[in-house]
Amino acid sequence: MSLKQNHPVKAKGFTLIEVLLVIAIIAILAAIVIIAINPARQIAQANNAQRRSNVNAILNGVHQYAIDNRGQLPQYITSSTTEVCQTNAAVTTTCIDLSVLTNDQLYLASLPTDPSNTSTYGTGYTISKSTSTNPRITVTAPLTEIGEATISVTR
Repeated sequence: MSLKQNHPVKAKGFTLIEVLLVIAIIAILAAIVIIAINPARQIAQANNAQRRSNVNAILNGVHQYAIDNRGQLPQYITSSTTEVCQTNAAVTTTCIDLSVLTNDQLYLASLPTDPSNTSTYGTGYTISKSTSTNPRITVTAPLTEIGEATISVTR
């Protein structure tokens, strides 16, 4: 003899409210992570780090050239702040030709260009020398991002 039990059948699974609540929590957590990571700021910081490296590379190339040439700087560097021409670019009156640094890749393989440079012939970096008897060279990256002041190195 079997006894039939009258138990209500329980449905298995999640209710609509439970699923919506989980989705809302995941969306809030994702928004917090995206804000914390801030990819645009990370890219801007990486670009500024690249600019610092490029400014130092140009300045080191100029100084190595001067050491090898009895203290003579590349001839086109003037006291007025002027943009540096790109490697193999047509030399214009608006930029300084530093191709002596890239000849035979002796000092630089090629002149670095600014990450956001839109100039046809220029690198996005400027160079000048002081007018003192022992001139100091200043290389500048004026196209910085995220409100950072101009990146400039003088030696």
